[in-house]
Amino acid sequence: MTEQILAPAPPKGLNTTRNILLFAIPSLLGLIFFLAPLTVDGQFTFPLALMAKGLKGLLGDAILPTVTSVICATALISCLATLIQPKWVSGSALMTRLFVVTKPWLLIRIFGAVFTLMALNQWGPEIIWSGDTGGLVLNDLLPSLFVTFFFAGLLLPLLLNFGLLELLGTLLSKVMRPLFRLPGRSAIDCLSSWLGDGTVGIMLTSQQYEEKKYTEREAAVVATMFSIVGISFSLVVLTQVGLENYFVPFYGAICLSGVVAAMVLQHLPPLSYKKDRYIDGSTPNRDDELVPAGMSASQYGFQLALQRVNKIDNLGGVAKQGLHNALDMVIGILPVVMAVGTIGLVIAEATPLFSWLGAPFVPVLELLQVPLADQAAQAVMVGFTDMYVPSILVTGLESEMTRFIIAALSVTQLIFMSETGSVILSSKLPLNIFELMAIFILRTLITLPIIVLVAHWVF
Repeated sequence: MTEQILAPAPPKGLNTTRNILLFAIPSLLGLIFFLAPLTVDGQFTFPLALMAKGLKGLLGDAILPTVTSVICATALISCLATLIQPKWVSGSALMTRLFVVTKPWLLIRIFGAVFTLMALNQWGPEIIWSGDTGGLVLNDLLPSLFVTFFFAGLLLPLLLNFGLLELLGTLLSKVMRPLFRLPGRSAIDCLSSWLGDGTVGIMLTSQQYEEKKYTEREAAVVATMFSIVGISFSLVVLTQVGLENYFVPFYGAICLSGVVAAMVLQHLPPLSYKKDRYIDGSTPNRDDELVPAGMSASQYGFQLALQRVNKIDNLGGVAKQGLHNALDMVIGILPVVMAVGTIGLVIAEATPLFSWLGAPFVPVLELLQVPLADQAAQAVMVGFTDMYVPSILVTGLESEMTRFIIAALSVTQLIFMSETGSVILSSKLPLNIFELMAIFILRTLITLPIIVLVAHWVF
């Protein structure tokens, strides 16, 4: 008989009222804030998105000057902290982490500040600040990211610090491992990314990678396979192309093609080249996914959750971590989104680059019997700059099938530099821009035929 390998049982004496409540209440609140669906005025949303929208409305016209001030202050302080390193920076671990950056990232923050001032005041060449380039990033993207990151950063500890991931990790490891080669704990990350907000999911992934909960390969897979825009913004995209009545098959095509892409792409470069090692180079120990003899998966997961909350001495430290999360997101990401997003959109608007890149897709679309293949191909690759642009480009096309395909494809491509791509690059996730471009192309090639198949069935 083969000897059974057992995981070590957690310490006894954890089932106290204090630990049970400290696990149950914050974890339930975290699930509600990030995943509980709501319908408000006929629109599908989530509590986190609703709170962000409320703050955005409260700030009103002040939100653009606020965002501009944050980005410009970030660039200025980063210059001082990186080049001069005054004592008030070097003596603070928080200030060092926020503002001491490498020279390339310092340059990106400076560009972000310059582009923000140009877009806000409509200074300089119009190609920088127009409503299709820098104006689009500043007016349409940054305010939403600012308020979302504020609340997401504050509330992330509800998901991370109170045992929820330990419980789900044990329960779902038998599903996530075989399908996606991911730990069970990634299920809550994938769900919050898929259903709620992709950028929040990326930051959740990055934080777990930094805390050695994900290996290099696992973090890269979760960030590039599951962090799509949420359901609410998918509906916005579908409305843009005038097909909101087709939301069920539209989102069904997104989910089906997305799951297939996640199962396939992890076995292809560049993701297959990523190592199963933690951020510090150490190798993972899978014992936390093994259930001891005599215990069910739910019992063992619950004990691990209680073991996690038993280590919490005071809630003030958790709240402080939430505040630091919010600062990390706002200061680290907004300037990058403004700089990289504006440059990408300028390239898309002012050069034929993405038309050239889309040309090879013309015969592919013709082979798949997609109507107006020549015009549709121009929108295929431009999604790398911003996921909303492809839908704008095909809005006037007569073919509903083509509009459906491009709208769904723009969501499943996932990586766009005006937001998710910039968020990934500004984090510590082990991915560079060339790898993101390769993954974008592979996702396009894999998801396109599936979406076209659904479109032929619908239309």
